[in-house]
Amino acid sequence: MKVMNWSTVALLVAATLASPGAFAQDATSTLAKIQHSGVIAIGHRETSVPFSYVDANNEVVGFSQDLCNKVIDAVKAKTKRPDLKVRFIPVTSQNRIPLVQNGTVDLECGVTTNLAARQSQVTFGDTFFVATTRLLTRKDSGIKDFPDLAGKTVVTNQGTTSERILRKMNEDKKMNMQIISAKDYGEGRLTLESGRAVAYMMDDVLLAGTRTLTAKPSDWIITGTPQSSEAYGFMLRRDDPEFRKLVDDTLEQVMKGPEIHTMYDRWFIKPVPPKNISFDFPMSDSLKQLYATPNDKALE
Repeated sequence: MKVMNWSTVALLVAATLASPGAFAQDATSTLAKIQHSGVIAIGHRETSVPFSYVDANNEVVGFSQDLCNKVIDAVKAKTKRPDLKVRFIPVTSQNRIPLVQNGTVDLECGVTTNLAARQSQVTFGDTFFVATTRLLTRKDSGIKDFPDLAGKTVVTNQGTTSERILRKMNEDKKMNMQIISAKDYGEGRLTLESGRAVAYMMDDVLLAGTRTLTAKPSDWIITGTPQSSEAYGFMLRRDDPEFRKLVDDTLEQVMKGPEIHTMYDRWFIKPVPPKNISFDFPMSDSLKQLYATPNDKALE
């Protein structure tokens, strides 16, 4: 074997790095990991209708997943792996960040709020939805706004912005609420429907999804002064600008085009499974503006 001089080696290295499908070969390169393994690990929610949930065919569906599928297609093209396998990993409010941090999940496509405090732990892709935190309660409960919760039992989801806001409100205003922290929307709905809590505080659009799953959706209303605005974004590991750019470029292309309106109508205007009930949740002006000028800014 002939010995190559340094200039030849340098040229070969440069050619390799410049070739399509070549990625930074270090521990933080998600695309290199995916290309080598032939698998992309997607974190999803199990009951977050209509964003990310498991349907009757045991498939992950929803608005978040439709957008996520676009990113998966982009990864297939970038890594030149059309046969790329997708490993779906269910995540919760409690474990979603650690699973992204430790590499178990490559991309979390659920309903995670982009918070400034979380940006020291993970990176967020461009915001794909904005919600507000309100209350779901029975029409005849007498609950109209948050002050009406004084001395009552309220349910929210553990590890969420809503839980933090509710506990702070309870402490600051001495409301003497009993707060139940559910592990997910399924448990939260059961807590509410069983009468163990008079109201469920979470993001309005997710409460609308929860309402569709109740035994009689017309018995329930979403009410209360919004306590926060929630910017949903996909989570990925920090310090991986290559993968982040692919995610943002893909989402931006979809959001700036007509396809985003088709996706939105499918999940928020038309009837959705499992009960084939419409959310009747028109796109807000703020969301239209967001899609016109995508960004990854936290709203708090």
